[in-house]
Amino acid sequence: MRKKFLSTGLAWLWVAILVLGVDRYAKSWAITHLVFGEPLRLLPVFNLTLAYNTGAAFSFLHNASGWQNVFLGSLAFIVSIIILCWLYRLPARARWTNVALCLVLSGALGNAWDRLLYGYVIDFFDFHLGDWHFAIFNTADSAICIGAFMLMLHWIKYPK
Repeated sequence: MRKKFLSTGLAWLWVAILVLGVDRYAKSWAITHLVFGEPLRLLPVFNLTLAYNTGAAFSFLHNASGWQNVFLGSLAFIVSIIILCWLYRLPARARWTNVALCLVLSGALGNAWDRLLYGYVIDFFDFHLGDWHFAIFNTADSAICIGAFMLMLHWIKYPK
């Protein structure tokens, strides 16, 4: 017997679509209004700095010869399929887990979209203290981290 769409976690896909839209808009704004490598200072500890990341998180694999885009894009596709299957198996009432998974899904798809279109991921959030800079990141990265953190909190609170 087939489940009804709205009774599964797939009913929460609107969260992923919304966050993916915000990510696409933010990246479009960044490439239109920022100059590559030139910081736009907003706060003493926060700049908007356009950067192109050919690697993964924290620029891991950025010096690889190009194979990393295929690998990371394929990984994002596989993770997305797993998350969609997981959402299908979850009841819609499992709000916290569904939202967390949709955040991870939107982040994976947002960065995969960049890799497919440009061959790199567009990053622009730049936190720093003096001359020390945290890795430059984007809204998709934020969604992945927030979603993963939410999942960890859930698993700590409800270990099974």
